[in-house]
Amino acid sequence: MTKSENEKKRLRAVVENSFPITQEGDMPRKKFYRSRAHCNPLSHNNTFDYPSHSSEMDWSTHYPNISPANPSEKIAPTVLDIGCGFGGLTIALTKLLPNETILGLEIRAKVTEYVRLRIMAHRKDNPGEYERASVLRSNTMKFMPNFFQKSSLEKVFFCFPDPHFKKKNHPRRIVSESLLSEYAYFLKPGSGKLYCITDVEDLHNWHVKHCRAHPLFRELTKVEMDEDPCVKAMYNETEEGKKVERAGTNKYYAVYERIVNDAETTLDITAENFFEMGQFGVSEGE
Repeated sequence: MTKSENEKKRLRAVVENSFPITQEGDMPRKKFYRSRAHCNPLSHNNTFDYPSHSSEMDWSTHYPNISPANPSEKIAPTVLDIGCGFGGLTIALTKLLPNETILGLEIRAKVTEYVRLRIMAHRKDNPGEYERASVLRSNTMKFMPNFFQKSSLEKVFFCFPDPHFKKKNHPRRIVSESLLSEYAYFLKPGSGKLYCITDVEDLHNWHVKHCRAHPLFRELTKVEMDEDPCVKAMYNETEEGKKVERAGTNKYYAVYERIVNDAETTLDITAENFFEMGQFGVSEGE
């Protein structure tokens, strides 16, 4: 029996006996968890579990072996890898930022399960390590206010997001005027940073245009970016970035700092007021 036939037989057994492709604690094999590269984040996909308010979110199941320094505080993510894909950057950031709590966010169910199993396998093989890494399946464009509190995040990464080339699909882009105000709400003033990288120059120009125009973000200089080890990780550690590297094409990136602005008028964003007139193409009568 050939190797290919063995794989087919194994997959048939998985379906027939309903046992998981990967046992808990084993390193998953990517080929069993592949999915479409992107999906429409604005479609009706209300199949996600989420709390009604961020204060109700219990992160202890994601970080069971981590206790906050202050017993009165709850453990919660401080660094987000939004659209984490197969988790390369999420894993790398855990080693690079040992005092931060890392969360990968992914909209695709199979890919999320792959990252979860990958983290569990790393924890098993390296006792005491990777405890500050986790992953959550969610639609960031809809449900961030349900999970995160104001000024709670140190870093947010957007690595190789869907470019949504057609003009009619630009409201689906993960960086926009409305969403930047939301990210500013969650990032810590004076220290919080927003990282963007893509291999599509047009999308990079879109990121730069909107981030430079937003009053609550300051673009880091090249010297500042060169001194930030997270920029190197963002450039080298994602699976998509490695694919771009193999293809020999360019990567475009920028980093923005959440500034302190005493006169800022950032709205108190909640699940109830998130979708308002003028956001994501919402207009009167829809």
